[in-house]
Amino acid sequence: MKHLDTSTQVSSRFPFGSWLGGAPNWRHAAAACVAALALAGCGSSVKLDEAPVSDRTGVAVQPGGGLADSGSGADQRAVPSVQAESEQVGQAPAGLSRLIYFDFDDYTVKPEFMPLLEGHARFLNADRQRRVVLEGHTDERGGREYNLALGQRRADAVRRSLALLGVSEQQMESVSFGKEKPANPGSDEEAHRQNRRVELSYR
Repeated sequence: MKHLDTSTQVSSRFPFGSWLGGAPNWRHAAAACVAALALAGCGSSVKLDEAPVSDRTGVAVQPGGGLADSGSGADQRAVPSVQAESEQVGQAPAGLSRLIYFDFDDYTVKPEFMPLLEGHARFLNADRQRRVVLEGHTDERGGREYNLALGQRRADAVRRSLALLGVSEQQMESVSFGKEKPANPGSDEEAHRQNRRVELSYR
């Protein structure tokens, strides 16, 4: 029987058999693989530490934690400022006196004060949430109980006048201080005139 050369059989079945036979061929192949990987790693021109990152709100964050420039230099997530109310609660109408004066021992609203009350009525009718307290006062003459009653009648007279001008009863309250809170502490006629009054106090 004819014997075949073993090395010839291996070469014929495995054309690359020569790689298996020598260590130098393996070293060349390994060097080629390392070079290919190095070239693949250099394929991207973006460095990892320079890539922008987005937080959960979608605002771009630059390296180091700063916000991306939006053109204005301000954080776009800032809460908008709340506009202040133009009128404060309890503010009286501008340009209108809040004092109605009366004659001695009388609670009749004089015609000269009707234009003033009309202005207050327009102010109250413009906003039904507005409230006014009508404070009745007297001068120092007479007893305490009498002056409390007189002050209440004066406050009620102003209240009726405002109601006739369309002001809701729920917007008004009438009270009396009698002679307990004088605007002028004097005892002459001028002081008495200033103390016989109704004050409109807005709440």
